[in-house]
Amino acid sequence: MATKDATALSEPASRASKSAAVKEIQVKLAESDAAVLTEYRGLTVSELAQLRQSLRGASTEYKVFKNTLARLAVEGAGRPELIPLLNGPTAFAFVRGDAVEAAKAFRAFGAENPALVIKGGLLGDRFLTPADVAALAKVPPRDDLLAMLAGAFQAPLTKTAGLLQAFTRNMAYGVKAYLDQRIAVEGAPEVAEAEVEVAEVAEAEVEVEVAEAEVAEAEVAEAEVAEVEVETQPETE
Repeated sequence: MATKDATALSEPASRASKSAAVKEIQVKLAESDAAVLTEYRGLTVSELAQLRQSLRGASTEYKVFKNTLARLAVEGAGRPELIPLLNGPTAFAFVRGDAVEAAKAFRAFGAENPALVIKGGLLGDRFLTPADVAALAKVPPRDDLLAMLAGAFQAPLTKTAGLLQAFTRNMAYGVKAYLDQRIAVEGAPEVAEAEVEVAEVAEAEVEVEVAEAEVAEAEVAEAEVAEVEVETQPETE
């Protein structure tokens, strides 16, 4: 009788615990800037602790949930595209901040611990494939990008225009190369059309800025020449 009573008491507690876990996943997904799902099969306890520590430095929380509860959570959160990823031992990485830093942390850890498998995830509302996460890891850190822009603005106009043009051209080439790789793997060229158009528009906008900068520098040069001519003219009595 006592055993039955204990079991009856534990069932509501178990249901409450499961409900809390589902709610926790949904809240963390809603509050995170990005989320990455991984398989940790083959990693030791100490290796998982090391991974958690490295991700904390990237403002990322790494947590394991049961797949059955995770499926309920992502479906209830309106993210059914994550359900196919919930097979095998799965952990969520909830990123609050720069997803690039989290991707770099995963890349660094994975280089020494190949048992870690990136399954995919989310960046805002966009679904991420493992290749997308790998591409994020190759993006320069935010501080480096800001330093590049600051250096460009401090340079002479012609140099600034050249830097902006080169930066945009390299970005467009990088996007195109990445999309070409996606097309070759997935066989879906329509996936790339919108993103290629965005890159082309960005490059066109910078080309306009380059032209405006060159015109501005030409005007400055003309003004300097005129000033020199005035200074060299003989004074009349």
